[in-house]
Amino acid sequence: MPTPRFAEPQGRSYDVVIVGGAVIGSSIAWFLSDHPDFDGSVLVVERDPTYEQSSTAHTNSCMRQQFSNELNIRISQYAADFVRNFRHHLGDDPEVPDIELRSFGYLYLAGDEVMAARLRANQVVQRALGVGTRIMTPEAIAAEYPFYDLDGIVCGSHNPVDEGYFDAGTMFEWLRRKARANGAEYLANEVVSIDRRDDTIVAVTLATGERIACGAVVNASGPRAVATARMAGLELPVEPRRRYTFVFDAAEPLHRDLPLTIDPSGVHVRSDGPVYMAGCAPDHDPAVAYDDFRVDDSVWEDKVWPALANRIPAFDRIKLLSRWAGHYAHNTLDQNAIVGPHHLVENFIFVNGFSGHGLQQAPAMGRGVAELITYGRYRTLDLGPLGYERVVRNEPFPETAVI
Repeated sequence: MPTPRFAEPQGRSYDVVIVGGAVIGSSIAWFLSDHPDFDGSVLVVERDPTYEQSSTAHTNSCMRQQFSNELNIRISQYAADFVRNFRHHLGDDPEVPDIELRSFGYLYLAGDEVMAARLRANQVVQRALGVGTRIMTPEAIAAEYPFYDLDGIVCGSHNPVDEGYFDAGTMFEWLRRKARANGAEYLANEVVSIDRRDDTIVAVTLATGERIACGAVVNASGPRAVATARMAGLELPVEPRRRYTFVFDAAEPLHRDLPLTIDPSGVHVRSDGPVYMAGCAPDHDPAVAYDDFRVDDSVWEDKVWPALANRIPAFDRIKLLSRWAGHYAHNTLDQNAIVGPHHLVENFIFVNGFSGHGLQQAPAMGRGVAELITYGRYRTLDLGPLGYERVVRNEPFPETAVI
């Protein structure tokens, strides 16, 4: 029998069915519903309307410009503009709140010459696009941020403009709210099968038994993306991997905001209001079950806290306040988004594999996929290099600035 919490759809045919209603699915739903040249119907199917296990719910809400590839930089530049001018982008509705972007920047610390050379090369690309990245000597870092122990650090890369963290929860809530106001239907249900006839998707079937005809299916199902793709007989190199977040306070708080600091150990840490937030990947990083959100406390004891105390001596005395595990939708090919149609099944559209970048890339993805569905091509920013064809060719998207 179907799960009682599931609801039935209002219709039996939609132009677009979006599988997954978290921030990526809601961004696409809003951009489609708001597009002046799109007059179709949109159904967003979300298996868990509480979003408790979604990557969106477990995000650290970060945004950065410091990538090595021009396309990723431009995607983030649009995100920064979208957040800074959120009310305007959502139609100047006076009820839409402003969203603050706390731009204290990322600070990458290079522990060897190889990483230093990479940061310098990336800065050339970033500066050419107007990003405010600066390469800092250890002496310059110490003068500005005297709380670091910089032993073994060759240089740092810091961008204090449009880089830091923002209220992603508010962005998600209002994208979803405005999409629904514009006519997109949100349904608490689950797609359990996809009907493919030769090279065309013709319908989806819901957990409650309804068969829904559709013009296109958008896979926005986060870490579950591979399961959605396989319903259509398609493969996708995406799997759920645990990422840990730890929130703590310090007996000796720092005298100023702590940039999001990426230590050579792989641990990252930043200010989060009056407290601090740290995170990392586990050293053993396998795919996990979709419902596996266990926290390995040894990651804090053996990896995170020692790295924090080593880099910031004031963090030798800290108190752990909370911790959680979330899932990256990890793209095993190159840890970058896969966006666009399948090369053979053109009305099956991927928006998957963000590997931790989904929140900051959601606005550009929503805009781009809306253009793709409406016009058959991208108009404002060509997302083609992130397309599925590179998976077929086994050619990774070139991006060296992956955390």
